[in-house]
Amino acid sequence: MRKISLWFGGVACVALVFSFVLAACSSAPLSKSEKEEHRDKVRAMATKTLADLQRTNPEARKAVSGAAGYAVFSDIGLKIAYMGSAKGGGIAVNNATKQETFMKMFELQPGMGLGIEKYRVVFVFDTPAAFQSFVTSGRELGANAMAAAKDKSKGGAIAGAVTVSEGVYMFQLDTQGAMVGISLTGAKFYKDKELN
Repeated sequence: MRKISLWFGGVACVALVFSFVLAACSSAPLSKSEKEEHRDKVRAMATKTLADLQRTNPEARKAVSGAAGYAVFSDIGLKIAYMGSAKGGGIAVNNATKQETFMKMFELQPGMGLGIEKYRVVFVFDTPAAFQSFVTSGRELGANAMAAAKDKSKGGAIAGAVTVSEGVYMFQLDTQGAMVGISLTGAKFYKDKELN
């Protein structure tokens, strides 16, 4: 009898914790002013990231301004022992129309490690089709895709970037603005329903 009551007590505790987690995750819709405040923060992050990228890699300025579009993301991750995850947000900009699309990202980070890591990612899209596909369908980057991207040595690729797919290049920077090795392994990029 004691075992049963302990089991029910454990189940009740788990249910209680789960309800707190759900309550913390759910949030009221953003007001118009809150949306604009969030958008301004994302825009400021993107502006700083592009300035850092162009300072580190002067070729990037021409690549970004001459592309069909670009996307900038800030990501913060937490890794404990064998598994970690990261999430962040960003913005995709169509260079021809200047239309902005606010987006989110989520990444799984397998492998040993401990601590918090923050970095930023910039995508450059050579063609309108590649940009439109990213904005409307999002993108998933698996470990195999990133390994293949690192091995590609296509002519015309932008210095300091990896070719993710045909006409799509990616840079990764740390918080100080320095170029770092591309380490995304299981990332998904998608539209931010709240900010668009």
